[in-house]
Amino acid sequence: MACHRITKRHCITSNTGQSQALEWVLGLSEAPTSKLHLVLCLTLLVLVAICFISLEFRFLGAGPRVSRSGIANSVVQRRDVGERRYLYWGPGIDCPGKYCVQCGGLGHQESSLRCALEEALFLNRTFVLPSTMCIAKEHNNAKLPQLREDQCRLELNRCSMAALYDLVLMSQTVPVIASNSKEWHDIFLRKDTVFVQVEGIKREELKHKEMFRQAHVVNRTANKQAWFMECKNRHNQSAIMLSYSFLQTMVAPPLRAAAELIKEELKDYDALHVRRGDKVKVHKAKSGALRTMYAHLDNDTQPEAILKRIKPWIPAGRTLYIATDERQVHYFDKLFSKYRVMKAKNFSSILDTVVHNNYQLFIVERLVLMGAKTLVNTWKENADDLSLSDETKKKLHRWEHAVNSS
Repeated sequence: MACHRITKRHCITSNTGQSQALEWVLGLSEAPTSKLHLVLCLTLLVLVAICFISLEFRFLGAGPRVSRSGIANSVVQRRDVGERRYLYWGPGIDCPGKYCVQCGGLGHQESSLRCALEEALFLNRTFVLPSTMCIAKEHNNAKLPQLREDQCRLELNRCSMAALYDLVLMSQTVPVIASNSKEWHDIFLRKDTVFVQVEGIKREELKHKEMFRQAHVVNRTANKQAWFMECKNRHNQSAIMLSYSFLQTMVAPPLRAAAELIKEELKDYDALHVRRGDKVKVHKAKSGALRTMYAHLDNDTQPEAILKRIKPWIPAGRTLYIATDERQVHYFDKLFSKYRVMKAKNFSSILDTVVHNNYQLFIVERLVLMGAKTLVNTWKENADDLSLSDETKKKLHRWEHAVNSS
């Protein structure tokens, strides 16, 4: 017991002495007077000096070690890039090889892009994403703000993919690189790069056959069909690897931020997507009969018909955001009698700085539509969707007899 107490006391005394010595070294107390304190102070000074020397040595010596580690990591990364396998579908979305004669709308091009991304995911390859997307003239609006040269150029009918989609976010699901990137350029400079050009070959064969599996680049530009024709059977649910909404969530950060600001201002709201534009155009046949792509669409999207259709779903007095390609400014004025109607023009202070073409505008509006409490589309996308029209969106034939709105 005595020994234990003595030991404990010595520990306490020793700790007290060290504490006083430390205070003296730091200038917090007067110099020690006892020999024991002096010895403790000198010992502490020696320990501090050793620590500083050790730290300085580690600091001076750590640089090369960190650098070597960084170099090693870079080598690993370069080696990983060298071992990558790529899938190349052509220089433009839905525009394989030399068969680029026209430009599809955003929805058409997204169908093709989703198809290509699915194949890259299935083959475990990095997809070479065209650096730009073509913009169909009939889908654009001259009233939009002036374009920035580094993003979208209407005179060339093209827009940077990075101005539409978040490529970093996309790469978390399917690795992508831009066709104008240094990595893709370096692939062509490598003498050992193996290219395999394919046409009419199913993805299962590309994945399992050795000659395709070992190739650095699988090149599909020989295909004469649109991209989406390679995986057009969307009814086979087991074959779908990326959902229809995948690209809708891969929005470029500035566009996503704009959509969030609009939703914050709208607060609690409902929404309509009213597609008219080219879909209600009337074509006069040689017989004199009027034909259109959707016989009932013009009737179904008249303001009176819209009010009647949405009455059971959206109570009067609600805030109603309308995304539409209808060019008549006052077309939806009759809806003001029942709803607080808002459109893109009400948020010009937000949109003018980031939106430079109608593709960007629709990408923003699509996020706004997704945030609505109740959404009514023009056509049904899914069986349980609410829609303004009962017509089928996808049709095998192009022209039908137009139904007179009167």
